[in-house]
Amino acid sequence: MTMKCRVLGSAPYTRQALAGAALLIAGTVMGPAAASSGDERDTSRARNVILLVGDGMGDSEITLARNYTVGAGGRLHMDGFPMTGSYTTYSVDRDGRPNYVTDSAASATAWATGHKTVNDRISKTADTDRAVPTILELARQGGLATGSVTSAELTDATPAALTSHVTDRSCQGPADMERCPTDTRAAGGPGSIAEQTVAHRVDVLLGGGRQRFDQTITQGPERGSTVLQRARQHGYRVVTDARGLDAVRPGRPVLGLFAPEELPVAWTGTPAAAGGTAPQRCVTDREPSDGIPSLEVLTRKAIALLDARARQKGAGKGFFLQVEGAAIDKQNHDADPCGQIGETVAFDRAVKAAREYAARHPDTLVITTADHGHSSQIVPMAARPAGLSATLITDEGAPMKVSYATHAGEEGQEHSGVQVRIAAEGPEAHRVLGTTDQTQLFTTLRIGLNLR
Repeated sequence: MTMKCRVLGSAPYTRQALAGAALLIAGTVMGPAAASSGDERDTSRARNVILLVGDGMGDSEITLARNYTVGAGGRLHMDGFPMTGSYTTYSVDRDGRPNYVTDSAASATAWATGHKTVNDRISKTADTDRAVPTILELARQGGLATGSVTSAELTDATPAALTSHVTDRSCQGPADMERCPTDTRAAGGPGSIAEQTVAHRVDVLLGGGRQRFDQTITQGPERGSTVLQRARQHGYRVVTDARGLDAVRPGRPVLGLFAPEELPVAWTGTPAAAGGTAPQRCVTDREPSDGIPSLEVLTRKAIALLDARARQKGAGKGFFLQVEGAAIDKQNHDADPCGQIGETVAFDRAVKAAREYAARHPDTLVITTADHGHSSQIVPMAARPAGLSATLITDEGAPMKVSYATHAGEEGQEHSGVQVRIAAEGPEAHRVLGTTDQTQLFTTLRIGLNLR
């Protein structure tokens, strides 16, 4: 019997795909220089770092997407990294004691700054509520090009941890500052997440959250202007659809706001229910939302713009890019396995885009990980889960039961406190091996970017 390896969509590997895999192997096993003959840069050290974060993407979420799309014996693009470890995700309370289940704000703060903090806080200390420099701020100070891509609002917790410092993650726009009194402009603070984000003049910002940037600044010297107007004054080119993004060329910083809130999800289906659902196939052939680029398209454009911007900055300059697949988490909260799997697949395609760039540029460190685990579990078909469950029919034609049982109030299903996968390729990739902690990812990023 002849067996075919499968990639997303269940298509067999092509000659081109095998050639690309060989190039990836050359860059990671034979040594970086072997993958890029004629490139005289020192590829034993990283010039660029791409960090890809699947929000809420624990091992269970990865396994669900693998089983459904490429089969139990198949492999996703994120499964192909040569260096794989795990890291712990706990946050802390104000006295420094462990909080075993983190939220996205505290977890993103850990790798963005190297410091643990309390849940809901953004890049500030747990005890004194003091701002701590982020890896993106350090990269900018070091003369590197910088970017952030997300399928959530650009002011949501994970991207916010790179570009802002606030007491509470809810303080996304000038009208949202109730929980951050000391961060207001009137109190001498830096203002909302949106205000701080545009003030950094990050080279590439792509995601959702237009509603936050449309808010009017009410305090400080810029009062009376919207955050979006301030962004244009800072030199940003603002784009709101796929055509506008496609027309962007290197030079000015770009702010892409493609939806009022988060970007729409790719797949739909019947959410999990008490007592289970009828067996179902996910709806995967929906028409793309009008004018809204996919996470893969956003990632490819960001990489191209940052690569060009780094070259404009001069010899030896590279870039730092963070990419977040945000709705894996959000669909998990809603106990929606089809939405969750579709977002994991969308994230995996962004991983593919990053790995393809790294295959051509072996002085690029690519890391993929998650901020925390989540609720979904694959259980036996005979199981009778105490919470919600749904049954899916995978691409292999087999039934798969998914259980959700961490309901904790208005947020729906909640996070779990498990360690999660971290994987990497390129210079310094060995630093993810074994069991580490999220704060150590900050050190890996800093060393990879050659920052003090």
